[in-house]
Amino acid sequence: MGRVEGKVAFITGAARGQGRSHAIRLAQEGADIIAIDVCEDQPDIPYAGATEEDLAETVRQVEALDRRIIATKADVRDFAALKAAVDDGVAQLGRLDIVSANAGIGVTPRNAEDIPDEVFVDMVNVNLAGVWRAAKAAIPHIKAGGRGGSIILTSSAAGLQAYGNASAYVSAKHGVVGLMRTLALELAPDMIRVNSIHPTQVDTPMIQNEGTYRLFRPDLEHPTREDFEPASQTMNALPIPWVESVDISNALLFLASDEARYITGVTFPVDAGALVK
Repeated sequence: MGRVEGKVAFITGAARGQGRSHAIRLAQEGADIIAIDVCEDQPDIPYAGATEEDLAETVRQVEALDRRIIATKADVRDFAALKAAVDDGVAQLGRLDIVSANAGIGVTPRNAEDIPDEVFVDMVNVNLAGVWRAAKAAIPHIKAGGRGGSIILTSSAAGLQAYGNASAYVSAKHGVVGLMRTLALELAPDMIRVNSIHPTQVDTPMIQNEGTYRLFRPDLEHPTREDFEPASQTMNALPIPWVESVDISNALLFLASDEARYITGVTFPVDAGALVK
């Protein structure tokens, strides 16, 4: 216990799924949290967005661990809102050490030539530019602390290999790797480490929705979670259909902790062997 004791973490997309899991896992190990989420449905996405009630539940669970949390409704497409949330959180909590640039949107499966221009642009705006904005808002505060820090950018297995029917998502997640490597070089003199994390399928609404089920089981008129499970398992080397959010959070905790104090510029898969298949 106490692997990030006394530190403050900024987490985007914290209302549910991986983001909530990251907030809870870091809080369990002693961190206070600055949390943001857009808390709205997103266009052209085959599942409902997080809600303000979801974000309030993240707050409740972190506070139940006797940690402090400052939660704000904000969109990673809006740098001014991100900066205000981080500035306010640091003013209240006193410092910033860790960033989890986790917020992202999933994909409605289409061939590349069928994707509307605005859909491709919005995907990159959230899943790549939103990651950059989160880092941009946070970096001055980490530098000001003079203690170094750790920035973890959420990419995907799709950031290291291609998948059909997801060119916008794959492009954005590959871009996160380039951003990570550049930030790792730029921030190394300040002892700020930057790494990316690459999950396989994670059991969250991003995959557990009818659009994904239909993509994996086009042979069925109304595929279910149970129908999807064996098809999803074919992506992984280990005989599991998906990982859980806490599996990603445990890897993120390691990268945020002093146990990883000399690890920077690394692509860190948590993928059940998907990338070696």
